Amino acid sequence: MADPKGFLNHGREVAKSRPVDVRLKDWNEVYVPGSLLPIISKQASRCMDCGIPFCHNGCPLGNLIPEWNDYAYREDWTSASERLHATNNFPEFTGRLCPAPCESACVLGINQPAVTIKNVEVSIIDKAWEGGDVAAQAPERLSGKTVAVIGSGPAGLAAAQQLTRAGHTVAVYERADRIGGLLRYGIPEFKMEKRHINRRIEQMRAEGTRFRTGIEIGRDLKATDLRRRYDAVVIAAGATTARDLPVPGRELKGVYQAMEYLPLANKVQEGDFVAPPVTAEGKHVVVIGGGDTGADCVGTAHRQGAASVTQLEIMPRPGEDRSPGQPWPTFPMLYKVTSAHEEGGERVYSVSTTHFEGDEHGNVQWLHLTEVEFIDGRLTPKPGTERKIPAQLVTLAMGFTGTDRDNGLVDQFGLDLDERGNIARDADFQTNVPGVYVAGDAGRGQSLIVWAIAEGRSAARGVDRFLTGASDLPAPIRPTDRSLMV
Repeated sequence: MADPKGFLNHGREVAKSRPVDVRLKDWNEVYVPGSLLPIISKQASRCMDCGIPFCHNGCPLGNLIPEWNDYAYREDWTSASERLHATNNFPEFTGRLCPAPCESACVLGINQPAVTIKNVEVSIIDKAWEGGDVAAQAPERLSGKTVAVIGSGPAGLAAAQQLTRAGHTVAVYERADRIGGLLRYGIPEFKMEKRHINRRIEQMRAEGTRFRTGIEIGRDLKATDLRRRYDAVVIAAGATTARDLPVPGRELKGVYQAMEYLPLANKVQEGDFVAPPVTAEGKHVVVIGGGDTGADCVGTAHRQGAASVTQLEIMPRPGEDRSPGQPWPTFPMLYKVTSAHEEGGERVYSVSTTHFEGDEHGNVQWLHLTEVEFIDGRLTPKPGTERKIPAQLVTLAMGFTGTDRDNGLVDQFGLDLDERGNIARDADFQTNVPGVYVAGDAGRGQSLIVWAIAEGRSAARGVDRFLTGASDLPAPIRPTDRSLMV
């Protein structure tokens, strides 16, 4: 245990953010570098040795949170890093991007602010990189078996690293020009600088994982040909089919899916463009969708110099405290102010877009909306509430409906889909095609980064057992497991 009275003696402190007027001038991460280390030992001491660590239930990876909290409290960073990596391949990703369902399940959170688990996690891994505690773990011997991983997001990378360390020869295929999936081109630089991905890729290369970019399975390489080349295949292609908004005016220029808009800003940071082909500069921007992707669009538009930013959400504004219907330790839907929201803009709830209006050149100029309310359990427009707002750039951030079907991957493999349109799999994450496995959003549907890594680790065990007859790799979750929600 850390400090037996830590949670009594210390309040919750989180990472400090750089001033808004400063951080809007660059694309660096919003937090003050090094601001956590002076406070993190005390924060880790708030972990209360609760007997039954419900944070384990909140985290699908089964992270050993009380253990590495104790090591962080004692400033034993090497041991903390070892415990952290025992269950998580990429804690610098989750420590920056995960919404921390572990904190929602923290026992201290019943009647006090929860332990800053996410901040402790990122402090440990950053200290580990700084101290040289993160090294390549190449296998002692090779199995002679080969595995192809389709997709280089968190699920694909986790599966690839686990299988490489088990001694298999692994090649990761990515249709984009760089490795990382949505981590690379969907997450803005101000949320996670891409140097964190780059050094993990170098670690994986040193371990023996091979990477093939610019190859889309189904289009550039037939799925059937890939299956013949490798002893096993892991599909970790994500759920990249975006939910659309079929209203009049959708075809106007200036209306984009979020994943058409966000990657262009990231490509500027990679040096591919001097300026993005689609920019918010000087424009009235409307973001449709109130989730994390919508917030990413908001922060990106601020940095590009938007004239105004408005974020629309069809659901009512969540409360700031747990409702009776979302008791501890479930993950509650709460009103959340992200760093992007701190930077400005307006958030409008309980509204639905009716149509877009353009100018004579086919460019979007106005968004027409109406307020909505629940009547008999259905969202219904409120008469007399119609209005329009200026909109010269609109981004649709309404989530994703499933894996890409247009490239032929699903049909070429002959894969079965479940009732939700995801790729079906058995208890070992294997599809109906022997030797073909699926991990991450392609099989689970749109989810969190921590679930993607857990899926990649679990699918790796299934593949390893398929190739060798047995496996010592961990499998933290089953395909049927779901978040701790009501």
